[in-house]
Amino acid sequence: MTYMNSMKIFQGTLPQLFAVLAATLNAISDGMQYGWTAPVLPILMGPNSPVPITESQGEWMETFLWIGSLMCLPLTMYLVDKIGRKRSILLASSFMFTVWVVTALAPSVEYLYAARLLAGAASDTAYVSTPMYIAEIAEHKIRGFLSSLIFLMMLIGILLVYLVAPFVPIYAHCILGACLAGLELIIFPFMPESPYYLLSKDDEVGAKNALKRLRGPGSDIDKEIAEMKSAVTRQKTERGRLIDLFVVPSHFRALLIMIVLDVAQHFSSISVLLMNLHIILDEAGSIYMEPSTAGIIFAFILLLAATVASFSIDKFGRKILLIISSVLSGFCVLIIAVYFQLKNSGYDTATVSWLPIVSVMLYACAFKLGLGLVPIVLTAELFPTKMKAYGMTIADALYVISSLLSLQVYQRLSDNYGMEYPFYVFAVSCFFTAVFCYYFVPETKGKTLDEIQMILKGMTEKPIKVEPIPETISTHL
Repeated sequence: MTYMNSMKIFQGTLPQLFAVLAATLNAISDGMQYGWTAPVLPILMGPNSPVPITESQGEWMETFLWIGSLMCLPLTMYLVDKIGRKRSILLASSFMFTVWVVTALAPSVEYLYAARLLAGAASDTAYVSTPMYIAEIAEHKIRGFLSSLIFLMMLIGILLVYLVAPFVPIYAHCILGACLAGLELIIFPFMPESPYYLLSKDDEVGAKNALKRLRGPGSDIDKEIAEMKSAVTRQKTERGRLIDLFVVPSHFRALLIMIVLDVAQHFSSISVLLMNLHIILDEAGSIYMEPSTAGIIFAFILLLAATVASFSIDKFGRKILLIISSVLSGFCVLIIAVYFQLKNSGYDTATVSWLPIVSVMLYACAFKLGLGLVPIVLTAELFPTKMKAYGMTIADALYVISSLLSLQVYQRLSDNYGMEYPFYVFAVSCFFTAVFCYYFVPETKGKTLDEIQMILKGMTEKPIKVEPIPETISTHL
C-alpha cells in the first residue's frame, strides 16, 4: 500500500479525529497518574518531602489507584447507559481535575490516599466510556486507529510525568495535569454524543444530527444511519442482562477473548517493568545506563511503538499484530529470565550485563506493536450495544485485577525463589496468548460493528449486506 493510498482512508474523517482527540485529552492526565509513583515516591520519602511518607505508605499509594478502579465498576456500568458515553467521559475528567487539585494542596498523606482512590475511579470511568464512544462514532475504515489514540495519550502522560516530575515541585506537575483535564472539560461538551447511544434512546433526530457532524458537510448518512438503526433495533430484541454474557455463546466468546487478552497484557510483565524497572536493572547488575534514564527511554519506546501500531492496525489487522507481538514479547521476557538464571547460578554475566537493558527496550517495542494496544480496540468492537456496559466493565475489572496479580506473582516468586522465575511465567503467558489469538480471536479489520456480531455468532467471516434478523436465544441451557 502506497503512502497516498494509506492517506486516502483518512479523507473526510477530520470531525471524527477532532472528537476523539477531545475525548482522550484526559487520558494524558490519567497516564500521568499511572506513572506518578515512580518519580514522585522517592521525593515524598526524601528529606525535603512536602508530605513526608513511609515506605509502607508509598506502597499503598500504588494500591489505592487500583482499589479506586474496582470500587467504581458498578457505577461505571450504570452510568454509560444511563447518562450516556459523552457525559460519562466528562464525569471522568471532572474526577481527574479534582485529583490534581487535591494532590497539589494535600497537607497530609490521607489526602493523597483519597486523591489516588479518586484517580482510580476516574480511570475506570474513562477507560470504559471513551473506547465505547470512539467505536460508535468512527467509520470502520479508521476505527482501529481512532480507538488506539486513547492508549497513545496515556503513554504521552507516562512519558510526561517521567520527564517533568523529578525536576519540579510537586504542585507544578499537578497544575499541568489539572490543565489537561480542564481543557477536556472546556472542549468536549461541544462534541456530539454517540449516534448508537442516541438511537438506543429512540432519539433518531439527534442521532442523525450527530452523525452529520461526525461525517462532515455533504455526507450522505442515510445508508449508515439505517444500518445503525437496524443493528440497534435487532440488538434491542436480545436480552441485556449480565447473565447473558455467560449463557449466550456469542457474548461469552467476546467475554472470553477479552478476559484472556486483558490478563495477558499484564502477565506479559508490563506493569512489573513499569513499576520496578530500576530495581530489575539494579538486580541485573547493568552498568551501562542509569535506571532513571532507562525509564525515560522505555516510556519513549512504548509511545513510539504504539504510534506505529496505531497507523498499522487498520492496514495489517488486529489478529496478526496480536500474534507477532505476543511471540516477540515472549522471547524478550524469556531472555531476561535466562539471564537471571545464569547470574543466580554463579556464571559471570558482567560482559553481557547490557542484555537485560536491550531486552527490556525490545520488549517495549514488541509489546506496544500489538499486545499492548489491540485489546483496547477489540474491547469496544466485540460486545453488542446492549452488552457493552457489562462486557467492557468486566473487561476493565479483569485488567485491574490482573495488574495486581502480576505484581504479586513477581514479588512472591522473586523474593522466595529468584528473579528469573516470574519472567519464566510471563514468557509462557506470552506464548500461550499467541496460540489463543491464532485459534480464537476473529479479525475485525474493516468490518462494521454489526458484521462483527455476525462473526461471533459463527454466521459468516465475510461482510454481509442482508437485513439483520432478531436472534432467538434458547433458554434450554
